[in-house]
Amino acid sequence: MQIELNGKPHAIADGSDLAQLIAALELTGKGVAVAVNRQVVPLQLWAGRVLVEADRVDVVRAIGGG
Repeated sequence: MQIELNGKPHAIADGSDLAQLIAALELTGKGVAVAVNRQVVPLQLWAGRVLVEADRVDVVRAIGGG
């Protein structure tokens, strides 16, 4: 199925959840924030948030500096 990931088409398996998407992107434990259809989804809810066709997912990675 197709979702939109950071503004670009992205194919994922049917029934995938946010935790699986983040793992596939190799971002697990990397300090990211995720929104689905412009709604922020807390980390503890990622495994239960199943993605559906045409969901718009935005992943933002925190980068420190100084």
